[in-house]
Amino acid sequence: MIHFISDLHLNEDEPATAQAFLDFLAGPARASDALWILGDLFNYWAGDDELETPFNARIAQALAALRANGTKIYLLVGNRDFLLGKRFAERAGLEIVAEPARLDLGGHTTLLVHGDAQCTDDIAYQKFRKRVRSALWQKIFLTLPLSVRHKIARGLRSKSKSSKQVKDMRIMDVNADAIAESFRANAAEWMIHGHTHRPATHTMLVEGVECVRYVLPDWHGKACGLLWDGSALTRFGQD
Repeated sequence: MIHFISDLHLNEDEPATAQAFLDFLAGPARASDALWILGDLFNYWAGDDELETPFNARIAQALAALRANGTKIYLLVGNRDFLLGKRFAERAGLEIVAEPARLDLGGHTTLLVHGDAQCTDDIAYQKFRKRVRSALWQKIFLTLPLSVRHKIARGLRSKSKSSKQVKDMRIMDVNADAIAESFRANAAEWMIHGHTHRPATHTMLVEGVECVRYVLPDWHGKACGLLWDGSALTRFGQD
């Protein structure tokens, strides 16, 4: 059994969601062989010294307890927590996996991504993404005091919210051609991703093959995502 989740956006200002995650780790996730977190576990992450805060330390400790219980944990970074690093991974007992990741689910080659890289119509965001994912930008950013990094991160989040209010909603969704190319380049039939906060199941033909794309929900006070039970993918925690 495998659980797939994304877009929890954990932060101290949303205690209900944090508690839902802790309950999920202590409950349903313990029955799984693996838990895949497909990005944006945290609302933002300014570097692994974030682990010094009690809130973040508690999240890492709960993840480590799940791993100690026998569930393997894999994480793809998202657009909000792409600075999650080795120190966090070691403390939480998980493996950070570069995207795209590939799994075999019942004979279906399944592609796992966060989803932001496929939103190619949002040109401004893609330029920003390329810049902040560069090793040089991250090296410079991580030399700044944590308080300064927090200020920058909050500013970026505020700017992002403002820009979303004026952008056409269509350009903030994945691009069909980018999705098709991802399927084609990875010889995949299924895809699971988050990021867009538009949970749904989509099908498309790629070179005559029916490909299925599962979009994960974001969290708001309760656990939700996809569950592979060995024969099928089903949704949990969604109304």
